[in-house]
Amino acid sequence: MDRKEFSRIRQRLGKSQREMAQLLAISIKAVQSFEQGWRNVPAHVERQALFLLAMKESQDGGKSCWDMQDCPAEIRDKCPAWEFQSGHLCWFISGTICHGEVHGNWESKMKICRKCEVFRSMLNF
Repeated sequence: MDRKEFSRIRQRLGKSQREMAQLLAISIKAVQSFEQGWRNVPAHVERQALFLLAMKESQDGGKSCWDMQDCPAEIRDKCPAWEFQSGHLCWFISGTICHGEVHGNWESKMKICRKCEVFRSMLNF
């Protein structure tokens, strides 16, 4: 996550830097450093910020990945996103099966998810 994306997410959430720091349980200096590009956004902060955005966006009727990707039943039935009925959070849930493969670690998963229609529709930038 780059500094611009972090800042846009904070703004979409309607939070000041102080409020964002409180939501993420980090210091206001950390938020400022992320937005200035002085520090990289750690994976746990990225994940939580994206989760908060997804939860806000899902109030407007987020779409499920299995519908958007026309996921076959034999794959869908084995996928944790299906199991927990969280198709709008497929990018957040570890062990999801996308394009027939399990994507375990956050970094490799996000490389794929950032190209995906499900994730991109949530960001809507």
